[in-house]
Amino acid sequence: MRHIFVRLFAAAALATCCVPWSLSAQPTRPARLRVAVTLPATLPGGAPVPATGLDGRLLVIFSSDSSGEPRFQVSYGPGTQPAFAVDVTGWKPGETRILAPDVFGFPVRSLGALPSGMYRVQAVLTRYETFRRSDGVTVSLPPDQGEGQHWNTKPGNLYSAPRQVQVDPSRTESLRLTIDQVIPPIPAFQETPYVKHVRIRSERLSRFWGRDMYLAAFVTLPEGFDSHPQSRYPLVINHGHFSTVPDNWRETPADPDLKPDYSTRFSLAGYNRIQQELSHQFFKEWTGPGFPRVLLVQIQHATPFYDDSYAVNSANNGPYGDAIQYELIPEIEKRFRGLGAGWARFVFGGSTGGWESMAVQMFYPDEYNGAWIACPDPIDFRHYTVVDIYSDTNAYYYPSRWKQTPRPGHRNFLGHVDATLEEMNHYELLLGTKGRSGDQWDVWESVYSPVGADGYPRRIWDRVTGKIDPVTAQFWKENYDLSYILQRDWATLGPKLRGKLRIFVGDMDNYYLNNAAYEVEKFLKTKPEAEAVVDFGDRDEHCWNGDHTRSNAYSRLRYPQMVLPWAVERMLRTAPAGADLRSWRY
Repeated sequence: MRHIFVRLFAAAALATCCVPWSLSAQPTRPARLRVAVTLPATLPGGAPVPATGLDGRLLVIFSSDSSGEPRFQVSYGPGTQPAFAVDVTGWKPGETRILAPDVFGFPVRSLGALPSGMYRVQAVLTRYETFRRSDGVTVSLPPDQGEGQHWNTKPGNLYSAPRQVQVDPSRTESLRLTIDQVIPPIPAFQETPYVKHVRIRSERLSRFWGRDMYLAAFVTLPEGFDSHPQSRYPLVINHGHFSTVPDNWRETPADPDLKPDYSTRFSLAGYNRIQQELSHQFFKEWTGPGFPRVLLVQIQHATPFYDDSYAVNSANNGPYGDAIQYELIPEIEKRFRGLGAGWARFVFGGSTGGWESMAVQMFYPDEYNGAWIACPDPIDFRHYTVVDIYSDTNAYYYPSRWKQTPRPGHRNFLGHVDATLEEMNHYELLLGTKGRSGDQWDVWESVYSPVGADGYPRRIWDRVTGKIDPVTAQFWKENYDLSYILQRDWATLGPKLRGKLRIFVGDMDNYYLNNAAYEVEKFLKTKPEAEAVVDFGDRDEHCWNGDHTRSNAYSRLRYPQMVLPWAVERMLRTAPAGADLRSWRY
């Protein structure tokens, strides 16, 4: 059998290697497709144009999916539609900008490589503004407009109405589009008797960015807040992504006429109704007897790079950590009768919020009494998802002399991969150069990296090739590798963190975040005095939060119900002598 296999393999190899050149590598017609996008003489809505013109990122999406607008069909997943983009500067009304055949795209690498066919086409301009920072750097970035840094819904961004076209990349022609639509502003949040919205100008951030910068938060007030005017309350922060309304909060019953959707992620029909039902259930528990009476805070701290700042000080974003800790939180505690002490503050969150919860507990150890850390972004950069930034040389491929195996980027609970690390990064490069995609890999650089020579975050790796920069990696290690810092500073940090760290990750996290948590667990097992909890959910995906009794689809909607009883127990056990443990317990 072995001899037969060898002969068959040799025959196949011979057949492959000996195909005539004229058949296997015959030249194709050169790609000539161009897209000409015109800025109208008068912008939609009468939007003003700076004298220098508009700057930004111009995307053109070609979609074969008729289910919605093309601008909502671009991702790194298998359902993405191809898009192509260029940076534009000084674009004035009435002018036309050209996307040439060699323009960069994803998942099709260049416009000229787009297959012939019928497409629905749409152009979008992500608008940038100039920031002149106090560190002497001038950068062009998309300011948040109240939507949390989403290019396809950002108020003020311009776009064209979708149109259907027949595309033949080999034909000498220009596809012409006009961006004559504008995304409207986000409606203002309407406060309720329970939920208030706080917005303050941050002196620290305004000084850094060279313009007025703001922090905001939703503050959910405890039942009985008005009828107990002498009560003062603990403060619990729900860290996470930007939201225009409080997460998982609904004061009215679920909508009986809601058309049920289907959650592909959880394989659940009517997941939108489940979310509404559990959000209303939380409202009923929050306002019912015996529920912990605290100030529940959800911060809005979008930056020009992402939908939140990661709640720490950084070279590219500025002093967000200090601004939140020493400007926003004192203002909330002042307005809503907070206890205003570290023993009465807690943090929790998942994913980005998980990393933030661990980071602020470590960087401000006396200001918080506990962190519930679910599915955190990489907390050990030896496992920056699937990359060791210290020993690996390339982020996209495993090292091998003879083959090129791509590193996975996203999987399901069975380990099936639907995106590679290279694909995820090329998707972000499509959305923005110089770290301006507003997405995940770029935001990590905006937080962890020093300022690069061009004024933008220094790359941890080359976005096209994946080559890792060891100088940047060392900066990350010393300043933001939470596992390394925990071990490096344990002599002084350890006593301040006793009993405060609770880390929960699914062992089939979609982004491989469990790998970094294993390293932290390994260290904390050698430090029983830490009284830390590290737990893993069997076959649980992102973002498992420690609940072994419910599936991830349900437990992720119940963070406060899990965290607050633990917070109360810790406060009762660890509060200093004379602390107020009575006024808020009614």
